[in-house]
Amino acid sequence: MASGTDAAAAGVAALGISGGEWAEACPPLRRNLHLLASDEVELAKMLLNEGQMHLFEHWPEPGVDDDKKKGFFDQVRRLNSSYPGGLVSYIQNAKKLLADSKAGKNPYDGFTPSVPSGEALTFGNDNFVSLEAAGVKEARNAAFVLVAGGLGERLGYKGIKVALSRETTTGKCFLQHYIESILSLQEASCKMVGDGYHTKIPFVIMTSDDTNALTIKLLESNSYFGMEPSQVKIQKQEKVACLADNDARLALDPNDKYKIQTKPHGHGDVHSLLYSSGLLEQWKNEERKWVLFFQDTNGLLFNVPRSAIPSALGVSATKGYNVNSLAVSRKAKEAIGGITKLTHVDGRTMVINVEYNQLDPLLRATGHPDGDANCETGYSPYPGNINQLILELGPYIEELKKTHGAISEFVNPKYTDSTKTAFKSSTRLECMMQDYPKTLPPSAKVGFTVMDTWLAYAPVKNNPEDAAKVPKGNPYHSATSGETAIYRANSLILRKAGAQIADPVVDTFNGQEVEVWPRITWSPRWGLTFKDIKEKVRGNSSISQRSALVINGRNISLEGLLLDGTLIVNAVDEAEVKLTGPVQNKGWTIQHVDYKDTSEKEEIRIRGFKFEKVEQLEVNYTEPGKHSLSA
Repeated sequence: MASGTDAAAAGVAALGISGGEWAEACPPLRRNLHLLASDEVELAKMLLNEGQMHLFEHWPEPGVDDDKKKGFFDQVRRLNSSYPGGLVSYIQNAKKLLADSKAGKNPYDGFTPSVPSGEALTFGNDNFVSLEAAGVKEARNAAFVLVAGGLGERLGYKGIKVALSRETTTGKCFLQHYIESILSLQEASCKMVGDGYHTKIPFVIMTSDDTNALTIKLLESNSYFGMEPSQVKIQKQEKVACLADNDARLALDPNDKYKIQTKPHGHGDVHSLLYSSGLLEQWKNEERKWVLFFQDTNGLLFNVPRSAIPSALGVSATKGYNVNSLAVSRKAKEAIGGITKLTHVDGRTMVINVEYNQLDPLLRATGHPDGDANCETGYSPYPGNINQLILELGPYIEELKKTHGAISEFVNPKYTDSTKTAFKSSTRLECMMQDYPKTLPPSAKVGFTVMDTWLAYAPVKNNPEDAAKVPKGNPYHSATSGETAIYRANSLILRKAGAQIADPVVDTFNGQEVEVWPRITWSPRWGLTFKDIKEKVRGNSSISQRSALVINGRNISLEGLLLDGTLIVNAVDEAEVKLTGPVQNKGWTIQHVDYKDTSEKEEIRIRGFKFEKVEQLEVNYTEPGKHSLSA
């Protein structure tokens, strides 16, 4: 024990601060200095210099809680190392942002908005099909990054969001669907290029303290859903220190006076994590060209045909975009940010997401009396941001060399009154992944790709109670709407491919009125692009509204299938299966479930429905060759 104390004292003496004069103003810290290692002394000195004396004022005499005092510095060390520029930068950034917030400073002061340039795609036309093919070819040169730092608490679901079933017809979770989709895209891309190399697409998952262990467990217990473990990299983000007041004094944890209270920093951390990990340079050495970012529960983004991914990647490749934001058509004043070009009075320009509650006043203040209004198309000219980005790797690396991945931050304190002198509770700095373009030079080529909303955007984030309060006509963004949107998209895709799909019926689940289409799902390998699906839908096939169709296999075609009931088809890749003739049975009926009914599982309750599997036809083709299903 004495030797450890002597070593610590020697470390302090080596720094030339054995007297601790710099700590005179904080006697509790000065009395404990001899307990600290040299790097801990430096951290303490930094904290005092940044006005954080209060962190030590309650420290007792040496010999009391010494382990907890050392533990305090373990946390400070982590907070300091995980933030670009360290805690000094964090505190100084906080002071500036808090001062701006108190003064009511407009972050867009001096900027004039205008509609940026981008590509609007029409599903299924020749241009769309061409861009899809270009994107599939480029996919082998890409890396995918999933931002998955959140739990499903806002949804009314206690687990990690990526473990939630994307749809309950098959029960596949979001993460399984994403991995199977990437693997399918990987195979098709390598086959299209045809150079004999089977390139593996890297897949990075950003986790948090809340999701890290559960994400790893989900992957390991399911053998990574068929992906090689070496392809998957986990990057865990750290939380940031909370702020107690306008002077950016760090808040102590109310349950532990030896800990600084922390909260999530936001998904913008993904950029600094990728920079510090060395993965970007590794990908560059492997001659990769693109990094695709997506979030955890937008089940349509990887819908098959995965039009939102290949076609947007095709746009990036053909247009030469350094940054391509995937977007959807957006109604004026809809609660979704708008992709906007901002031009400053000093000549600076940037193309970024402007939140919906800031876009309307910004437009009104800059010569647009109607604010955020629909144009002749019936939509706002400012497309809706869905937080899916495609970045060109080379320019991305060069930019991160300058910033180390630090992203423009904001602070959103809740004040106790109009004087803005005290907070209701501690706050923290936050950052968003999509704000990356804010620091880019004017020469950067930043654009967007607009998709139909039904094809590309149906996030699952609101619990049933909150979703039911959404004004009629606005998207619910719930587990109910997310699942029914998948069936709608698949039904519309098959319609456009030539099949007769019955019109939906309207029903209400957990207070949300939605369209109920036939429950049609298929595995990613069945239809990579719209061109693939058109080739597999032949003859005069029809599917009734009450039907469910599950296709698991690569070479399954619809040739005059008349489905009225439930049909599940499983086939190995070497089996060619034609689905023809009538298939009729009692099928699966939809049962309403109240979200307050605790006898049901959480993930059923939040949807408001479940399937009663009355009758079905399930066929399995395990042998190669040509097969036909007909009555």
